[in-house]
Amino acid sequence: MAALVQNGINLSKKQILPVASAASTTLAQKAKYATKAEDIEPLKYVSVPTLKRGTGGRSSFSGIVATVFGSSGCLGAYVVNRLGKIGTQLILPYRGEYYDVHPKRVAGDLGQVLFHHYNIKDEDSVRKAIKYSNVVINLVGRDWETKNFSFEEVNVHAPRRLARIARELGVEKFIHVSDANASPDPPVGTSLIYSVTRDVICRCTRRVRRLLSSPCSLETWLRLLSTRLRIDSIFFSVLFCRYFTHIFRHQGRYMPMYKKGEETIKQPVFAGDVAQAIVHAAKDRDSRGKTYLGYGPHRYRLSDLVDYFHALVNRDYESWGYKRYDIKYDPFFLLRAKINEKFTLSWPIGFVHPEYIERESISDPIAVEDFTLEDLGVNLTPIEDMAPWLLEYTRTNRYYDEEIRLFHKIQKPQPVKGI
Repeated sequence: MAALVQNGINLSKKQILPVASAASTTLAQKAKYATKAEDIEPLKYVSVPTLKRGTGGRSSFSGIVATVFGSSGCLGAYVVNRLGKIGTQLILPYRGEYYDVHPKRVAGDLGQVLFHHYNIKDEDSVRKAIKYSNVVINLVGRDWETKNFSFEEVNVHAPRRLARIARELGVEKFIHVSDANASPDPPVGTSLIYSVTRDVICRCTRRVRRLLSSPCSLETWLRLLSTRLRIDSIFFSVLFCRYFTHIFRHQGRYMPMYKKGEETIKQPVFAGDVAQAIVHAAKDRDSRGKTYLGYGPHRYRLSDLVDYFHALVNRDYESWGYKRYDIKYDPFFLLRAKINEKFTLSWPIGFVHPEYIERESISDPIAVEDFTLEDLGVNLTPIEDMAPWLLEYTRTNRYYDEEIRLFHKIQKPQPVKGI
C-alpha cells in the first residue's frame, strides 16, 4: 500500500511541474510588474511624497513629476491633459500672460498642476522649474523668427540649455520633440529651420564639450537617458486641416501649391496620438536612448488631402470654384506671405508664412528601420476619421440637411503605397 502511494506522489510531481513551468513563463510574458531581479530599477530618491498613491486617474499620483516646457502651445494642451489623466504632478512654465495657461489647471487634481513664470534665456528660472521633476518634456518651438527669438536660439540653444540643466539636477528622463524633416545638410535654398532642428541637442559644439568637466558628458547622457520624437505633419484643431481651408491661404478661390501638391507625400499624425506616445515614453524606461518617428498610419498625396478638406467644407470646384495650381507661377502669393509674417502683431493671419509654405512642400521620409509611435503602444488615428469633426464648424452652408442628399457624397483620400 505504501509503495502504491509513493508511486502516485511521483506521478503527480511529473504532471504538475511542467504545468507550473508553463504558468511561470506565461506570467513573465503578461505581467505588468517586474518578474526578474534585473528588471527592477532602484529609486534614486526614496521618500513618501515621491511614491505612487491611489489606483490611477486624475485624483491619484503616478510617481511622475513632469515639467512641460511649451505647454501653452497646441500640442502642449494634449500632452498636459493626457499626463494629468494618469495622475501626474505637472509643472508648467510659461513666459506670457498667466491667464493664457490658467485653463490647464483643470487637467489635474487640486494642487497637482503648478505654474511657473520663466524665460528660456534665464537659467535660474529654468532651474526652479526643473528642480523637483524626474521627467522634463521639451515642446518649445518657433515657426517664424522674431526680434527676440531666432530659429537658432529656439531650436538649438534652448534645447541644449534645458538638457544641460536637467542633467545637472539629476532628471531621470528628458523627452525632446523636433521636426522629422529637419536635416543637418539641407539642400541649397532651403530655410535655416531645417539645418538647425534635427537632433540639435545631440550635436554639442566643441566649446560646450570643453565646459563639461564631468566624466559623463552631455552627449552621453542624452544618448542614454533622452527620448526623441520627430514629427512633421501633425493635425489638430488649428493646424493642417483648417490651414488649407483658410481663405488667406488661397488666391481668390484658387490654391497655389508646390507642383499642385501632386508630388508631395504626407503621412499626417493626430496630436492626441503624439501626446499619448509622450505619456508612454515618460512611463516606459525602455524608451530612453531611442528616437521615434511620429507618423500616421497611412501616406497620402497632399493634393488628395487638400481636395478632401475642401469637399468637407463644401468648397469644391463645382460649388465654390476651388482649383489648385503651381505656386511658381504666382510670386505675388509668396510676397503676401512674407508681408503677413513681418507686419502682423502676433500670429500671421491664417498661419500663412514662408516657412510653413516650405514645410508643407516637403514629403515625409519613409520610416523603414526607425522606431515609430506604434512601438510605444499607440493606436494611430487615420486623418479621415478626425477631419470631418475638426472642419465641422468651418463648413459652408452648414444648415443644409445631409439626410435628404443636399450634399454630394465625399470621396475619402486613397493612401499611396511604396512612395
